[in-house]
Order: sequence, then structure tokens, then C-alpha cells
Amino acid sequence: MPSPSEPTGRPEGPLPLVYGPHPDQVADLHLPDREGTDPVPLVLFFHGGFWRAAHDRQHAARFAGALAQACDCAVANIEYRRVGAGGGWPTTLTDAARAVDRLPELASRAAPGRIDDGRIVYAGHSAGGHLALWAAARHRLPADAPGRTDAPAPIRGVLALAPTADLAHADRLGSGRGAVADFLGGSSTEVPERYAAADPAVLGAPAGHTVVVHGTHDEALPPDMARAYTRTTGTALVEIPHGSHFDVIDPDSTAWPHVTRALGALAETRG
Repeated sequence: MPSPSEPTGRPEGPLPLVYGPHPDQVADLHLPDREGTDPVPLVLFFHGGFWRAAHDRQHAARFAGALAQACDCAVANIEYRRVGAGGGWPTTLTDAARAVDRLPELASRAAPGRIDDGRIVYAGHSAGGHLALWAAARHRLPADAPGRTDAPAPIRGVLALAPTADLAHADRLGSGRGAVADFLGGSSTEVPERYAAADPAVLGAPAGHTVVVHGTHDEALPPDMARAYTRTTGTALVEIPHGSHFDVIDPDSTAWPHVTRALGALAETRG
């Protein structure tokens, strides 16, 4: 066993990744502790917080680290510009697009031989779940929309945890004290073109396979939103009985086995 002063060959803590020039265009790459020769899947994870600057990626750091260990995968915990600090329409979306486009290569460079870029999953919680769903549906955006791509994302799928899957519905509910209107600069009647370019509920099914995990007692976003989204898009829904909004990112909750099982299945899914 090495002494405390001897290197173990493994980094202490996550590896920093920089995907753009702005201070918030960064991510923390969590790697599994195990020593092995087989490359591991890469999860590109967007934290929640209703797209607001008051909430950053640090509140999801424990979740990202635990997910990397439990699922034997690499997890990039992504930061992005948020409302109140240069984010909102369209900056938050263009940051999300830039992140998913650049981070697979950056992660492979930071951890040579550790990343299987053929097994990529987008994931996110709450507002971050919205960004993950949106990023995987960029090929469905209107022709002139920010972040539009011609081809579907080359991913295995999306793991959306208590996502804001219907922006217009969330805005009508006043979710997050008007968070959607703050994010997009108005209601769906005031800026309908922005909702058409940002709302997963109108974009259709994302690339790859999608699993939505949502607690039946979610106090921030109603489970009916997840039910309607998955029914309309033909995607999968896992409901957590009595689960709250944050149970789905809590490694100590009853939701955790459902989250890790869903991610494991997505990472191995082909086609």
C-alpha cells in the first residue's frame, strides 16, 4: 500500500474541464475509483435550480460523485450561465449546446483511455432535466433556433430526473416563482417563438432512449407533467412512490436504486 506521500495514479477529486471562455463554461469530471482497462460511459449532467444564478453545480457534486461510483461511469457535472449572471434566453441554451458538443472530447483528453465516447448519456435534474431533454432534441428545433443541429445527437439516451419537461405548463403554474418567464423573457403568449425553440413538450422525442424519473409527491413540479410528457413522446416513466423533488438526486433516498438502474440500462442500450 502506498504511503500518504506516494501517488496512487488516481486524481484527488474531480477533474476540471473548460468548454468555453466564460467562467461558467466549465464542468467537473467525476471518475469511478476502480482501476480497470475498459473505458466507461460518459454522463453529461446538468444541475437544476430553475436556471437561476443562486444555484450552481456544487449542490449536485455529491450526486455526481456517487453516480460515477455506483454506475461505473464518468460524470461531467456541468456549469452554465444562469439567469441573474448573464444567462437566460438564449445564452443558457447555447451554453448547454456548446457543453454537450465539446465535453466528450475534453473528457477523453483529461482521462486518456478512460472514456467510451460511444456510450454517452445526457442527464439532468429539474431545470437541468429540461436542458438535457432540449439538448437531445436539437435536431427538432426550428431552422433558425439557437443550438439547432441537422443530425440527432450521437447518444445512448437521456436520463431526466424530475425535469421541467413542459415549459408552458410550468409557466402557467408559476413554478419557481415565475422561473420560466424569467428564463425565456416572458410567457408563452408573449414570446411564443422562444417556447417553440426551447420547450421539450413541443419538440418531440429526444435522440436515443429517454427515461424520466419523477416522484409522486414532488413539491416543485407535478408528476402529471412527467406523465403527459412521456405519454406524448413515447418515452419511459419511472415513478417514485412518495418521492420528493430532491429524492431523485439523493444517494441516500429510496429513489437511488431506480436512478442507477435506469442509467445503467441507458448506458448499455444500443440503437
